[in-house]
Amino acid sequence: MLPDNELRFDASRQIWLDQLVARHQTDASRLLQILREVQEYFGHIPQPAISRLAEKLSIPRVRIESVGSFYSFLHLKPHGEYRVLFSDNITDRMLGSEALMQQMCQQLWLQPGKVSEDGLVSISPTSCTGMCDQGPALLVNGRAITRLTHQRVQEIAQLIRNRTPLNNWPSDFFHVDDNIRRSGLLLDNTLAPGDVLRKALSLGGQKIVEAVKTSALRGRGGAGFPTGLKWEACRNAQGSEHYVVCNADEGEPGTFKDRVLLTRQADLVFEGMTLCALAVGSKKGFLYLRGEYRYMLEPLQAVLQRRRDNNLLGAKILGQSGFDFDIDIHLGAGAYICGEESALIESLEGKRGVPRSRPPFPVTHGYMQQPTAVDNVETFCQAALALHMGAEKYRAIGTEKSTGSKLISVSGDCAYPGIYEYPFGVSVREILQECGAVNTRAVQVSGPSGVCVGESEFGRKLGFEDIPTAGAFMVFDDSRDMFEVARNYVHFFAHESCGFCTPCRVGTSMLKQTMDKIAAGHGTKYDLNEIENLDSVLQNTSHCGLGRTACNPVLHTLKHFRPAYENKLKSLMFSPAFDLDGSLARARQMTGRDDAGAHLKEEI
Repeated sequence: MLPDNELRFDASRQIWLDQLVARHQTDASRLLQILREVQEYFGHIPQPAISRLAEKLSIPRVRIESVGSFYSFLHLKPHGEYRVLFSDNITDRMLGSEALMQQMCQQLWLQPGKVSEDGLVSISPTSCTGMCDQGPALLVNGRAITRLTHQRVQEIAQLIRNRTPLNNWPSDFFHVDDNIRRSGLLLDNTLAPGDVLRKALSLGGQKIVEAVKTSALRGRGGAGFPTGLKWEACRNAQGSEHYVVCNADEGEPGTFKDRVLLTRQADLVFEGMTLCALAVGSKKGFLYLRGEYRYMLEPLQAVLQRRRDNNLLGAKILGQSGFDFDIDIHLGAGAYICGEESALIESLEGKRGVPRSRPPFPVTHGYMQQPTAVDNVETFCQAALALHMGAEKYRAIGTEKSTGSKLISVSGDCAYPGIYEYPFGVSVREILQECGAVNTRAVQVSGPSGVCVGESEFGRKLGFEDIPTAGAFMVFDDSRDMFEVARNYVHFFAHESCGFCTPCRVGTSMLKQTMDKIAAGHGTKYDLNEIENLDSVLQNTSHCGLGRTACNPVLHTLKHFRPAYENKLKSLMFSPAFDLDGSLARARQMTGRDDAGAHLKEEI
């Protein structure tokens, strides 16, 4: 891998780059997709390519560099022929990912976060890869490998040393299971492609909206906004174009249901998007696929092409004059914040994924400032089911305020991790029993930004009336230190903060430092009080939901498992993070003194 100053940007490379830009219609809004392909070709984004892109796209270099530096999967400098990223989610850690990463680093003679001296490989941790049901997992040049063992890590290290191309690696390395443990309304459906659309055509856009409203369907991304109201607002909004966006950037640690839906029910996802297009009057849709699911890109594009061939996408869908709609897939590049709908739209437009100030909302000023309906993968599937089976029949499933079924991503300390589908209203205890969990201490529902449920609350139910959830369900038995669980989540928030607003950028870093201070044995009750004060600041001043929920893991585990924190505290009301007396240990050893006079006195 040659550094930029040695990389000859010859005619063949320039021709390839110009063809890439032309294939993307010289459209600067597709900058992220262009940069992703540049990196796949060169291994990183070289400076000569940035200069050429700036010229061809008529945008300043600084914008390209800004976008390239924002996403964790993009690199402006060489990062090795093999870029290995170990999933650092808490469930991967529980399965031994730290030891496996250390083993690979030792075998390849490098430190985490560094590039080997020969430019061959780099190894680093990354956020959750969406493989929590079959970890530990890693990504190699964007391709997922699951169920890591010491033997498999040794084999991977050997393949890298031999410079074996990824296409020649054993195919079973890249196998990803769906692990569907319990299916229901959604996963058991037998709809054929086009069934929902044929029924929808006889209704028309307004009646589709009314049917979705009558079904009382609410968004499955966690917030639970009524889907019918969103579609109605988008339909009625003034704009030259209307857009449909499917949010498949499920970056919340512990969530992997959309991965399974896109594998098993891709047609239904696209059917739901097309149904929405008919309802809101859209001709263009986007599926925003998280970068960790790069391996799905070609299979999903094949499904889209098959739908075009069968007249289920494109011009005059099912022969209906004026019903024109098509879908593009945009691949993310490792930014949790892009799961927030306005940040996702910024990313779709080829920018840094920074959340917008709201109002205005996407339904009136979304993609390209036009009316845009943004829903997640499961929501589009449920909307298609609700319309096909009938609004009243759908509404009878679940609870009064939480209709239909919900997919739950179960991982952690249980015998059967995977996907479980239940009608809304299922209790935490019922899920624990079915997934084979024993001696359970806690469950983290809806990921780090959700709630931690202790044993006394296992009777609580999943639904918007009690515990709303995007789908994550992480199980921890009585061998787990809940302080360390919360600390992992805090590190995640600090890493994934987009840095746009000062409260979140500084606050998540302060929270991380405080938790690390407690872990190192220097914490006091003062620090616990300061966490509560920090939460108040973040709640009231953060620009988006990441900052407002960053303290949740700590506050919830403090509520249920306070001894896990207090056992790590010193008796002092205040203690500096730097241990001055401890730093003198080496001097005492050299002088042969370890009496009381050689130690600093502690003030109690």
